[in-house]
Amino acid sequence: MERQSKTLVKTVVLDCYANKYSRRALREIEGAYREMLVEMVEYAVKYRASQETLHKVFYEEFRVRYPWLPTRVIKGAYRDATRRAKSFRERKKRGKVYKDKPEVRRVAITYSDSQDWRLEGGAVKLRTHRGWVELHYRNHKQLYRYLYSGWRLASELRFKTLGRKVVAYLTFTREFEVGYDPRNVVAVDVNENNVTIALFKGGVLSDVYRAEIGLGRIVIAYSERRKRITLGRSTKVREVRKKLRKLREKERKLDVLRKTAKFIEKLAVENGAVVVVGNIDEKAKERMEEDAISKLRHRIHQWSVKKLIELLDEKPIHVVKVSERGTSSRDPFTGRRVKRFEPLVIRSAVKGLKRVKVMKIVLRVAKVSGGLLKETS
Repeated sequence: MERQSKTLVKTVVLDCYANKYSRRALREIEGAYREMLVEMVEYAVKYRASQETLHKVFYEEFRVRYPWLPTRVIKGAYRDATRRAKSFRERKKRGKVYKDKPEVRRVAITYSDSQDWRLEGGAVKLRTHRGWVELHYRNHKQLYRYLYSGWRLASELRFKTLGRKVVAYLTFTREFEVGYDPRNVVAVDVNENNVTIALFKGGVLSDVYRAEIGLGRIVIAYSERRKRITLGRSTKVREVRKKLRKLREKERKLDVLRKTAKFIEKLAVENGAVVVVGNIDEKAKERMEEDAISKLRHRIHQWSVKKLIELLDEKPIHVVKVSERGTSSRDPFTGRRVKRFEPLVIRSAVKGLKRVKVMKIVLRVAKVSGGLLKETS
């Protein structure tokens, strides 16, 4: 049994409420933060500046311009600016942006040190130029689960103001020791409407599962609904905007993917196995979209394999991403080219599926063991 140390990072989103005095203080900080961020992002993109360079160039100037602003808010802006500049350079390299500098539209203020904020008494307390302000939140099960189950609260806090509401982002980290047998493997093949999972024990195929997730059909259905809503009308019309906001495609897809990832995690943990999945990143999807027609390009773009890989990486399991190049035409064990294809045993898994209710989503799973179909519960 081999072991590997893995650090997991989770973000908890809190919807907070503050009084009029506190909101005024936060808006004043947000205005100064936005002005600093615009200048630093432009400089960081132009000169590929690091946080240390930004500190040398801008710190004294901002301390004179905003003497009332907490020092660590300026330091948080360094971190935010370098992240935005790095993301902009990467997207421009891939041909995703055509501007000389990024636009700062949405701002989430970063408090980089826990000396300026704390979590106590059912509220997030922040140090501002008007003193300490409190952001109150209601009972939050996810927050309490991370606070009292071995997770460590990180020193960085991000928040943004949305009218009378303030959204706070808390980050938790935890070290896990993942144990696995390299001869036990959970192989995952992600398709448009299903995920096929093959379990190998001791290097021998043991079971085959197939989860009917139906995400391809969800993408097509929501695409048609958006067409009907916007037919002959602009998306700037209030009624159209209201109807589009009610569409919950992203939430539905994410819910299905989370439950699929949980099913794969359970298999891997119970068998002490390595999870092997195809390395489909953003560049690979872009190559697939190049020669496709518009409808197919949209479906490839909405293909959720990348998100499923991210969800698996967030689990306390060992995940290995492998290239899928040539996997359809070569034997995975010998590397030789396949001369003729036989009907796969996986095809028989489609018949006689048992519906397994997982909360609001019905996840259909079939299991094949020893050539015979078994139903999972």
